[in-house]
Amino acid sequence: MAEPVRERPRRRPEWLRVRLRTDETYHQLKRLMRSKHLHTVCEEAHCPNIGECWGHRTATFLILGDVCTRNCRFCNVQSGRPGPPDPDEPRHVAEAVREMGLRHAVITSVTRDDLPDGGASVFAEVVRQIRALVPGCTVEVLIPDFQGDVEALRIVMEACPDVLNHNVETVPRLFPRIQPRNRYEWSLRILKEAKRLQPGVLTKSGLMVGLGETEAEVLTVMEDLRGVGVDILTVGQYLQPSRSHWPVARYYTPEEFDAFREQGLRMGFRWVESGPLVRSSFHAEAQVRLLEEMGNATSTA
Repeated sequence: MAEPVRERPRRRPEWLRVRLRTDETYHQLKRLMRSKHLHTVCEEAHCPNIGECWGHRTATFLILGDVCTRNCRFCNVQSGRPGPPDPDEPRHVAEAVREMGLRHAVITSVTRDDLPDGGASVFAEVVRQIRALVPGCTVEVLIPDFQGDVEALRIVMEACPDVLNHNVETVPRLFPRIQPRNRYEWSLRILKEAKRLQPGVLTKSGLMVGLGETEAEVLTVMEDLRGVGVDILTVGQYLQPSRSHWPVARYYTPEEFDAFREQGLRMGFRWVESGPLVRSSFHAEAQVRLLEEMGNATSTA
């Protein structure tokens, strides 16, 4: 299939313009993160929802440092040679979760191909520390692909996260140009094996659109994800972080995102979060709570 011609839109449409909220809660969280030497993907990736999420005391913790061993062309996280993991980081994350009063914590990381297990043991320790310090808090881990290493995945799954999230990000045709060190088959393997290792865990994945894919390619990826048992799907608009990053091919309309949601639900996803400003952890707690309620209602029916 030939690559579509990019429209190279000159300006963002109105529905992508966000006014940053910086109330006292926002500044409190910023001070808390700095005091514990923690990073958030909200800041590193310049997420457009940071004001809303931080205003509601929600944040996605970025562990294993802030330097990634890969250099994906859509990502604003710096790449290079990272330092050794901070042994106190899992405890500091758990303490921050407690101080924030979170009921649902989202933990992600840079990709650490330099570590033998890709950082899986650190993910597992963060989950255990949160369980110990904040009983009742649900934990979602947004993991890298671990180069398809199922043994690394097993380490994470043995810590029993409530949600195992791994984003495919884009369609297979664009992997070599946008995320050349990633492999689509690694992503599908990780998601499939997570279900096999713990059938009861919620699995989740996400896509960005506007990178140059076709609608047919998006639907094929959605079918592949449902085929490996993914429960929750997120679809959002790609926004170019800087002029040196991959350009936006086009902006999808809110109506097109609504259509992706409807198609995803017809495919059998338990939840589809689809919209221009949707990111992987957007409304993450609400998704888990509603699916828990739906599950309980089904079990007592």
